[in-house]
Amino acid sequence: MDIRVLQYFLAVAREESITRAAETLHMTQPPLSRQLKELEDEIGKQLLIRGSKKVTLTEDGVLLRKRAAEIVSLMEKTKAELASSDENISGDIYIGSGETDAVSTIADSAKDLQSAYPLIRYHIYSGDAEHIVERLDKGLIDFGLLVEPFDITKYDYIRLPVKDTWGVLMPLDSPLAKKDSVCAEDLWDKPLIISHQTSSSDEMAAWLQRDISKLNIAAFYDLLYNASKFVKAGFGYAIALDKLINTSEDSNLCFRPLSPILEAGLCIVWKRYQVFSRAAEKFLKEIQAKFSMDIQR
Repeated sequence: MDIRVLQYFLAVAREESITRAAETLHMTQPPLSRQLKELEDEIGKQLLIRGSKKVTLTEDGVLLRKRAAEIVSLMEKTKAELASSDENISGDIYIGSGETDAVSTIADSAKDLQSAYPLIRYHIYSGDAEHIVERLDKGLIDFGLLVEPFDITKYDYIRLPVKDTWGVLMPLDSPLAKKDSVCAEDLWDKPLIISHQTSSSDEMAAWLQRDISKLNIAAFYDLLYNASKFVKAGFGYAIALDKLINTSEDSNLCFRPLSPILEAGLCIVWKRYQVFSRAAEKFLKEIQAKFSMDIQR
């Protein structure tokens, strides 16, 4: 399976038209159609449904689009890594992160490295731990910043000397806003908005003293910013980490920590035996030096 043909296939999937895809690829339609037909013959599956107005993907085509995008991305990443030299280190560093204030530690390390290596670029991907480790395992990102609990034993990692605090995001005029902290019983009868990762957390279930599925779960979220709009509308109470949403004096939202306190550890992880690009190797040395000093203080 030729990488060039996969790029052709992705162009057609993106444009939903062989004609428009041929234009973007600066080629004529007949050879592009022939390449796509040969790809289908090689795989032994129909990938495209050629309609009168647009081209759509079959179920197998949707799967190939996802895999082809990953393959092409990895190829481009590898080419950029090989093009970098020791004298003038450049290239791209790929980082996946969950929603956490600790991402500022990544930003600080990147800023410190920027003065010495201004040609390095960063790609930041957001998602929960499951999506981050999936990209990590496939070689699509170099590092992941994970919010624990998560099994990190199969990775090399640095545990950060900071922790996030769990609490409840709510409107300022909510009854619970009068309290300094929120206990489990306060939430048993409330409409809750929780993250998809939290929904399967044994640690959170133990704190709540209830099976999470038995509570009044009004909504699930991936990004707290979006969930905060539901909170602001009075839809429910969001169980979330601190310092992610503005709750200063000019906000009509507030954050109250859980009681007893529940904290989340944070780790920067990477694949064992990972062969890094020169840029990623410099970044790793930067964070190793930074956090070993922080831990010693």
